[in-house]
Amino acid sequence: MSKLSVRVYYEDTDFGGVVYYANYLKYIERGRSEYLRELNFDQEQISRDHSSLFVVRSLQANYLLPAFLDDLIEVHTEIKSVSHASLIFAQKIVNIEKNTVLFNAEVKVVSVLKNNFKPCALPQVILEELNGRQ
Repeated sequence: MSKLSVRVYYEDTDFGGVVYYANYLKYIERGRSEYLRELNFDQEQISRDHSSLFVVRSLQANYLLPAFLDDLIEVHTEIKSVSHASLIFAQKIVNIEKNTVLFNAEVKVVSVLKNNFKPCALPQVILEELNGRQ
């Protein structure tokens, strides 16, 4: 599992000082990117070496509790499953100071060819690494 700490800034909030709902999706995007980076998978290198990209196919999100200005939150990211052409990430956002889950999501990411966006197999090096971790 990967953890990414994020401070909530004024720009993240709405008029009421609550994190704007769409920003949770930005936080979990950062969490997935950092998790892949921790696994030594640079998305630009994958694009260049394998002519493929990762795109979000679907997501299911649950907003449980609000985050507020100046809160310190943590994005938890793990891979729930790996298939030939996709990854399913389980993610949650936790208020570190209160130790409460604020948001959770399941995100399906598929591998596509960068020239036409048609689905393709995950690069073999990624499949081997991820299957070795499960």
